[in-house]
Amino acid sequence: METKEYIESGILELYVYGLLSEVESEEVAAMAKKHPEINAEIIAIEKSVVALSSSFSPFQSAENYAKIKEKLNLQAAEVIPMTPKKNWSQYIGWAAAIVLLAGIVFQYNQLEETNNQVVNTSIEKAKIEKERNELAVKKAAVEKNLAVIKDVNNTVVTLGGQAVAPESSAKVYWNKETQVVYVDATGLPEPPKGMVYQVWALKLNPLTPTSIGLLDNFDKNDQRFFAVNNTGDAEAFGITLEPAGGSLTPTMEQLYTLGKV
Repeated sequence: METKEYIESGILELYVYGLLSEVESEEVAAMAKKHPEINAEIIAIEKSVVALSSSFSPFQSAENYAKIKEKLNLQAAEVIPMTPKKNWSQYIGWAAAIVLLAGIVFQYNQLEETNNQVVNTSIEKAKIEKERNELAVKKAAVEKNLAVIKDVNNTVVTLGGQAVAPESSAKVYWNKETQVVYVDATGLPEPPKGMVYQVWALKLNPLTPTSIGLLDNFDKNDQRFFAVNNTGDAEAFGITLEPAGGSLTPTMEQLYTLGKV
């Protein structure tokens, strides 16, 4: 709280009137020591109180008081101790304030809990939506691949494993009319880092290889089903393992699969 706001809050008047608790009075005293303008305001309030009291209590000298006492024949009387009455309204006010504060804290906690639930629900909804979209993409890919496999117009060429990887296998789906070629590479192991599979359309006499594409992003293709470039004239297909980016001619020592049409 700024000094101006502190002065205008009314707490200094309560301090001068003696209506603050001990802790609150110590806080005001500390603020007065720290901020000269607060101390000056306290002094000004005290002066105002004294001036106001003087205006309602006209000055009487000790001599005048003695004369009045003599004329009224006043005698010294026993001072009767008075027990100050407890100000129950003050305690009731504090109790009400505490209850109100507790209610506000409870409502704030409830609001925070509700906000957290809304945020968590939104996050969960976004997660489910993302998973749904991913499943939709995978479903579309599977349906497309199945359509290729079931297409009776496609010539299916089985590629068997070669010396470097006898356990490997692959299939080529080739539509001779549209010249579209798909490769099912589920029988190939994942290529080492920095290497890529390259697909070749081969003419056998004389042996003439033509690259028709790379099986890029092999690890990210869950179906291991790839579309490669079209070819209109092939007698065989082969797949070799080449450095990333592919090669101009096949590395025969890395021929993984081969199959005749």
